[in-house]
Amino acid sequence: MSTRLNDARILMYSHDSFGLGHLRRCRTIAHALVEDYRGLNVLIISGATIAGAFDYRARVDFVKIPSVIKLRNGEYTSLDRHIDLQETLKMRRSIIYHTAESFQPDIFIVDKEPMGLRGEVEETLTYLKAKGTKLVIGLRDVMDAPQLLEAEWKRNDVLSKIERYYDHVWVYGPPDFHDPLMGLDVPPKVRDKMDFVGFLQRSKTQSENPSQRTDGDYILVTTGGGGDGSELIDDVINAYKADPELTQKALIVLGPYMPGEQRQRFMQNTSDIPHIEIIEFDNRMEDIVAGAKAVVSMGGYNTVCEILSFDKPALIVPRIVPREEQLIRASRASDLGLFDMLLPEEAEDPQKMAQALKDLLHRAPPSANGKNLKLDGLENISRRIAEWLQPEDAVKVLPASA
Repeated sequence: MSTRLNDARILMYSHDSFGLGHLRRCRTIAHALVEDYRGLNVLIISGATIAGAFDYRARVDFVKIPSVIKLRNGEYTSLDRHIDLQETLKMRRSIIYHTAESFQPDIFIVDKEPMGLRGEVEETLTYLKAKGTKLVIGLRDVMDAPQLLEAEWKRNDVLSKIERYYDHVWVYGPPDFHDPLMGLDVPPKVRDKMDFVGFLQRSKTQSENPSQRTDGDYILVTTGGGGDGSELIDDVINAYKADPELTQKALIVLGPYMPGEQRQRFMQNTSDIPHIEIIEFDNRMEDIVAGAKAVVSMGGYNTVCEILSFDKPALIVPRIVPREEQLIRASRASDLGLFDMLLPEEAEDPQKMAQALKDLLHRAPPSANGKNLKLDGLENISRRIAEWLQPEDAVKVLPASA
């Protein structure tokens, strides 16, 4: 292993079978680390179909593995329907293993799926552990309802494998918000490895070509990747049609994974509503959130971090299938007074949704009730990386203004 931080290599894995959350989380961490430390190199393995649509800072790169799509019923299929799923998984395993073998990372950070999609990183974990690589599994603040997560993990013996392979279990949230393994029979050795690093703070991009929609007085409506966001967008459009007093501009971002026929339907359905603007996708969502007056969202992890980072009043309408992750996160945030929440069946009522949108314009930002809520995850991760990689030799980069 490298003995100097500024010679270190970090490999990250993001399975990305549905949406953009895993890749965006890995990219956020990678960008923060290369900004903090000279010479550090980060390579992200990603299955996201549009991994190349994002900007990457110097010393951050990605390896694209064949995409596997998660269907709404929880099953998987190859993106290329002409290739058998098992063949696709075989290719993914091989690329992951040989990337690790060639890159020789000092640290391997796996996002959310401890053994990867269908166990595809287990062989790589075995290899890297024998090489002395430090192995980290990073978990969201909320994984799923305990009974659902327990059943899934028991089938694959996940907890014992976490105990066997991983040196650390990072939780990307504070300990007083939610325990992602609550309700599971967690071995003491796994509990000892758990480290609640905190929410991952976001900042505006440093792109030379910033988003053209960062100015103006608008409610942002975002469904993340958009693969399962059509119901929320329908609810917002129906609210505008039902209530002529709802005149606040709404900027709807459909997301890159929204099916084409749904995109076309939304464009046609809003052609006579002057207060709604629709765009398909912008890879600088941080800038769009920062420019919004308020945000309407499904409550995915990254969007919640952006809402908190830019302190925006928010209305959350969580997805409740096939996972309850968003429902649990939104309920907890609502209980803390951070956001407003409507259940999907409530949001389907146009009058109720219209009233919630009007109320949102007068809602206090999250900081009003979450004064003690810290977003220090990136700082804590950076500190741990330096501690692991010989701090006496580490060269910390000061901000350019310092």
